[in-house]
Amino acid sequence: MVNYNGAIVENSEVLIEGNRGFLYGDAIFETLKVLDGKILFLEDHYFRLMASTRIVRMDLPMNFTMEYFEEQVKTLLQSKEAAAAYRVRFTVFRQNGGFYLPKTNETAFLVTAEPLENPMYTIADNTYEVELFKDFYVTKQLLSTLKSTNKMVQITGSIFADENGYDNCLLLNDEKNVVEALQSNLFMLLNGKLMTPPVTDGCLNGVMRKQILALARKMEGIEVVEESVSPFDLQKADEIFLTNVIKGIQPVTKYRKKEYKTDLATELLKKLNAHIRLG
Repeated sequence: MVNYNGAIVENSEVLIEGNRGFLYGDAIFETLKVLDGKILFLEDHYFRLMASTRIVRMDLPMNFTMEYFEEQVKTLLQSKEAAAAYRVRFTVFRQNGGFYLPKTNETAFLVTAEPLENPMYTIADNTYEVELFKDFYVTKQLLSTLKSTNKMVQITGSIFADENGYDNCLLLNDEKNVVEALQSNLFMLLNGKLMTPPVTDGCLNGVMRKQILALARKMEGIEVVEESVSPFDLQKADEIFLTNVIKGIQPVTKYRKKEYKTDLATELLKKLNAHIRLG
């Protein structure tokens, strides 16, 4: 079952030959984690979605409040087989019509969901190796920070990683700074300083990124900064880890010949799970 514009149906029956999300990547989406019936970081997801649709000039209806957003997700989950946690995708796309210039800025939405194997955030005790993806670059602009359906850099990077036996790839912007991983934000610990690329470098304005920044800034003995990361910094780092809403925190254990510790990532994960339970 899916939620198409507020109706719970077996199939949206959206025709791809006229759908602007399919034809032009004219769509914005949010990936949500629902735990024990609660949307984690609901407010952050809602306001990011609202900001993103405004940036690309999509018109959401007046009744699209945070309560309405939450209700559409929960209504869909009521039609699903019970599970402790779900991965939910909430996609907003512009209505059919036009070519590059739309005939309307009015929108429709589609919500899909699938159960998650691990309800809480965990770190697997295994090697996680990354490499730089240098075939294509993330542009240093506002559109790069949005979760749009235009993800060709991430798709080709994922294929590169799979073909070469890497668990993930790190993406560069057009100034050759490291900005993020294929589906995650990037954090790097170097000499007591926890760094993450600023959104102005072109990285996704991640919801989990925001949570980790807030948690880390409450810890003693760590300086937390949003600062550009050079590829040369990676091999000097003490730790590197990746963050997104579904996985939480994923430590990088190997990049080229360098191997990394996972102490801070493990400590932050404990604080993240406690924050979710208490929040």
